This record gives sequence, structure tokens and C-alpha cells, in this order.
Amino acid sequence: MKHTRAILLGVVLALSIPAAAVGAKAVDWANRVVLSSVGGHLTGNPAAPTKVVEYISYTCSHCAHFVAEGTEPLKKGWIKPGKVSIEIRNAVRDKYDLTAALLARCGGKDKFLGNHEALFANQSAWMTQLIAYDQQQPKPTEEQAVLKEIADKTGLITLMGKRGFTPAQLNTCLADPAAMKTVLAMTQDAWGTQKITGTPSFLVNGKLIEAHDWDGLKAALPAAAK
Repeated sequence: MKHTRAILLGVVLALSIPAAAVGAKAVDWANRVVLSSVGGHLTGNPAAPTKVVEYISYTCSHCAHFVAEGTEPLKKGWIKPGKVSIEIRNAVRDKYDLTAALLARCGGKDKFLGNHEALFANQSAWMTQLIAYDQQQPKPTEEQAVLKEIADKTGLITLMGKRGFTPAQLNTCLADPAAMKTVLAMTQDAWGTQKITGTPSFLVNGKLIEAHDWDGLKAALPAAAK
């Protein structure tokens, strides 16, 4: 009887041990994306002690360089272990940038990072088509027709198609009034309230820093996780 009681007691104790005490897998914050209160896409631990806001423009070559150079080390050394979160917000500069920004939001938060990185990874290709299109006349004047034609003539529809979106889905994203309002509000905040001077620009814990590249941002972060 005592032996049976000991076994039962052992089972009860085992079931009551918290998951953390038996080596629960650490959260990989680099794959966690949520929408912020202003509609930005926040990657990482929302409670991270260091919070970065990145203002970007999809027609900005410096932004493309930052994404290419800084994305992987930032994820590995700071975001994944939960030390830093980064929120991507729009600082739209023109109608071309607006078109790309709306397309980046297609598919919701779970598709955003892939869309975002694909737009920058292929920037030189679609910007070449953009320059050629910009010289063409005449052009439509109605807003939705303008955005739709830009997406088609610059190769953005084709690029996003490779990510699994249909032209109909992409046109719906371009015509989404809520997304338009969100992107333009972030843009107003960037240029009007925060008074950034260019893209990319960064807030670190609410303070605009004098850095526009990966080296500059890295210097403002805590030591990387080992």
C-alpha cells in the first residue's frame, strides 16, 4: 500500500511541475509579429527593454541597404532572445512608395515580413521599371486607377504574384481605405510629428537618434546576446 501511495504521489507531483521547470523551449521572438496601436508591424517581444521604431520608404535605396545588411544580425543578436523589438512604420515619399506600402500589407501581419523583405530585395528591378513608367504619358488621374497602373507597370504585381497573391487580391489591397488611412497617418507622424530628416530613421525607446544605417542603429543598442 505504501508503495502504491508513493507512485501516486510521484505522478501528482510530476503533473504539477511548471513547464518552465522542465526546460520549456525558449520563445523565438524573431518570428512573432503583431500590429501596434498605430498599425505598424512590431517584430519581437512587446515587453523588450529596448524598443526600436523604424521609419521606411520602399523607394529608398538606403532602406534597402539597411534591410540587406541589418536584418539577420538584428534578428539573431537582439530580437530572437527578446532584448529588442522593432516596429516598422511607413514614411511615404511619393505615389510609388504608397503603392508598395499598401501591397506590403497584403495578407495581414503573418505575410508582412516576407512581403517587406521581398520588396526591398527586388527594389533595383522594379525601380528600373518605375523610372521608365514615370516618363510615360498620359497617365490616369483617379487615385485607385493610378495605384493599380503603377503596381502593374512597375512589376510589383508580378513580384507579389510570386508570393502567392492574385492580381485581384492585390487590387483589393490597393483599394483598402483602412490600410490607406493607416499608412498615411504613420507618414504624417514620421515627417510632421517626429520630424525625421530621411529614411530609414529610428526611434530608440521613443527618442529619435542620429542614425540612418545599420552601424548607427547598432551603436544605440545594448550588447548583443551571446
